[in-house]
Formats: sequence, C-alpha cells, structure tokens
Amino acid sequence: MKQTIQLRLGQQLTMTPQLQQAIKLLQLSTLDLQREIQDALESNLMLESTEEAETETESAETEARSTTTEAKVDNEVRPEQSEIPEDLPLDSSWSDTYDGYLASAPSGGAAPEGLADLDPFAHHTRPQTLHDHLLWQLNLERMAPRDRAIAEALLDGIDENGYLGANIDELVEVIEGPAANQDADAPLDADEVEAVLHRIQSLDPPGVGARSLAECLLLQLRQLPPDMPFRDEAAMICAEEFAALSRNDLDHLRRATKLPPETLREALDLIRSLNPRPGTLVSELRPEYVVPDVLVHKRSGGWTVELNPETTPKLRVNPSYLKLIRRSDDGPDNTCLKTHLQEARWFIKSLSSRNDTVLRVAAKIVELQQGFFEHGEEAMKPLVLRDVAESLELHESTVSRVTTQKYMHTPRGTFEFKYFFSSHVNTASGGECSSTAIRAFIRKLVAAEVPSKPLSDNKIAGILTDQGINVARRTVAKYREAMGIPPSNERKRLA
Repeated sequence: MKQTIQLRLGQQLTMTPQLQQAIKLLQLSTLDLQREIQDALESNLMLESTEEAETETESAETEARSTTTEAKVDNEVRPEQSEIPEDLPLDSSWSDTYDGYLASAPSGGAAPEGLADLDPFAHHTRPQTLHDHLLWQLNLERMAPRDRAIAEALLDGIDENGYLGANIDELVEVIEGPAANQDADAPLDADEVEAVLHRIQSLDPPGVGARSLAECLLLQLRQLPPDMPFRDEAAMICAEEFAALSRNDLDHLRRATKLPPETLREALDLIRSLNPRPGTLVSELRPEYVVPDVLVHKRSGGWTVELNPETTPKLRVNPSYLKLIRRSDDGPDNTCLKTHLQEARWFIKSLSSRNDTVLRVAAKIVELQQGFFEHGEEAMKPLVLRDVAESLELHESTVSRVTTQKYMHTPRGTFEFKYFFSSHVNTASGGECSSTAIRAFIRKLVAAEVPSKPLSDNKIAGILTDQGINVARRTVAKYREAMGIPPSNERKRLA
C-alpha cells in the first residue's frame, strides 16, 4: 500500500482553558464559588474587588483627614503627660474570652477528685461530642479510682445516639483488666458494673447509657418531676407493655392497662414527647447555611428574578498595574503582568457568563412555574431539563450544571433549582400532574385525616383517582415513604 500525504480541512470543538474555566465556575455552588474567587484574588495580582478598592480609598482619605487634624491639635495643644500609664483600662473580662466548665471547689473542702490535675487552659471551650460531654460531667463526680476506671470503660461503649452497645457480662470481661489494676484483691462482678452504669445514666442528657429503647424512655420519665401529670402511667406502659407500644396496638394497651381513654391518650402523648436518641442533643456537627443564588420578588403583579448581590462580587483589573504594563518594556516582569492580565480578563468574563446563565435559567423556571409561586405545591407543573434547555437554546448538560447546588429565595421559602423539576402522572382528562403536586395532595390528605381512622395507601389512591389523578397504591406508598410519613397503622391515635 502506497503512503501519501493529504491535507484536510475540518471543524473540531476543543476544550480551551477559557472554556474549561467557564464550565468549572458554572457547576460550583455559592460557597465554592466564593472560595474560588478568593483564591483568584490571592493568586492573581491583576484582579481586585471593587468593594475592597472603594474601602481602601475611603480609608486613605479618612486617614489623611485624621492626620491633618492631629497635626493641628499637636500644634495648638501641648499634652500634659507624654508617658503611657502602667495600668490601662480594658474593654473585656477574662470570662468573655475563656468560657469553661471548670467548677470551683466546695467551701471548706478539697477539690473533687479528678480535678487536681485538670488543666483549665485545655478546657476553655465547651465539649462538642457526646463522649467529651459525659467525660466532663464524670470529672465533677466524686468516685473511687476503681469506679472511675469502670466508668471510663463504659463511656467508650456508648455510641453517638447515647446507647450502650454491650451487655453487662461482656463489659465485665473488658473492664476486668483496668479495674483489677486499681484493686487486685477484689474481683470485678456484674453488680459493681451495674452500679456504676446507674451513675452514668443519671448524667445529662437524660436517657444516656440505656441498653434499649424501653430503658431509654424509662430513664427520661424517671428524671421528670414526681408530680408530673401522667408520668407514672407512661412509665408503667414503657416497663410492662412496650411491645404493644412499639406496634402502636391501642386496643391491646387499652385492655392491658385498663386506663381511661383520656388518661391513656395523655400518657402516650407524654411518651411521644421524649427523645429516642438522646445522644443527638450533644452533636459536634455544625449547621450548614444555604446562601441563595437568586432572589425572586413579586412586583407590580409580576415576578422578577435578580442575582443575589452578596454572592456576585464585582471584580475588575487593577488600574495601577495596568499602567505599569503600558509603560514597561518586554522584560520578564512585563511578561508576567501580561499573563496575569489575560487570566484576570478570562476569569471576569467566565464569571459574568456564569451569572448570566444562572439568571436566565432561574427566570425561565419562574416563568414556567408561576402556578407554584401563586398557589403553592399543588399547582406545580411537570418539568424536565430538556424543556428549559430548548427554551433557552442551551445544552441539557449546561442546564443540569446550573441547577445543581443552586438555590432560589422566594416568598414561599428557599428551594434548590432541581426542586422545580419533577416527573409527571397522567390524569383522567388527558393532562399531566407533577409528582410534587401529588406529594402535596398526599400530605394534605394525611394532615386532614381522622386520627382514630387514618387513611390507608389504597384509600388515598382512590381519593386521588376520584380527583382525576391516576396513581397506583404502590406509587402512593413510595411518595409517602419519601416524605417520611409512617403507614396508617403507625399513624393511628386515640380519639
């Protein structure tokens, strides 16, 4: 086969660095975008924020006026004292800076055992985990070294929900080594571990250290005031009829407890007010706040969409460095400045393109979902990414990037862009109903049902069919479970 050389002309789409940067900025969330902008400001000397530039200008003007005023005062008034006093007034106290749990020793007595070697500077902040919270309380207890070794081993066995995940016999084998070192003459037995466990179960939060849900509820009930209404009845139900309580078998509870219906209902309400996971009250997780990308308002009878000014900082090229490029020669410094200038202009253009695309997609979503903004979830229309992409002449993948981790602040709350996209179900009239609207209908029906006769999934499906929405029972069950609504037998309450 003879080898030849040929020239061909063709078009090919290549991912330029500028296009890669634009795609990267488009799919970033608000918090990630702010970090990206901050990194760009720190790495590129040609970039600067207009707000920072205005602040520096105002600060320079204020400093200049202050210097002039001070010079005039120095010329007119001679200070009487030129030395700085030894004791200066303070505007804060020690407790404002160091907020600790270190307890003072009882009057006339020694410090509690375990606090003698406690470093106050190592505990200047509040504990953030359940183990630290319990250990801090344990340090305030007067305990023998042997009991303290048992208690510390028990704390290691408590999970993040506050439950002890091992039985007493297993704990005796685990704790026998550390506790035996404290007192070699006395063997460790289950009663001694049980006694120390009772002391841990009296700590905060109530219910911690329980080995089962029934014990957790009983511990919380026992820490309530003795004169608490229906406290004894609730404790009796948890101790004797917990199996029926877990099944929500109201008929069995009524027969077994022989309590009046009103008393039984109040006792069950008291049990439901307890926390089944007491360890979650002491959490080390910090809340994550959502910053909306766009703001939606109703003005003059119409809906307007605008970018959130807090998430779209204005950037510009530094004019001082730009003058240096024009004046300098073709040396290495000038080449570096030109490179930074090109990168800065690309970044500003990519950021502007991102903001424009986000605003266009948000405006189109508001336009297509005006029924939701006017009447609520029940008026939500079925919508897919392709509908928005075709209306704006964008690629479907671009719309997918825009709607990911982007939030919209509306009079009805803050929602992610993807919240407005949902599948559809055919109606009897030949139309379509959004799955979000069906969820709203189910939630409304469950909220209005009679507590003693809750609606089953089959009954809810029948009601929706009567309203023209053709939905199967298993679809109702899927939507109900997705919304966290329990089945009808668990929703049953006494009248």
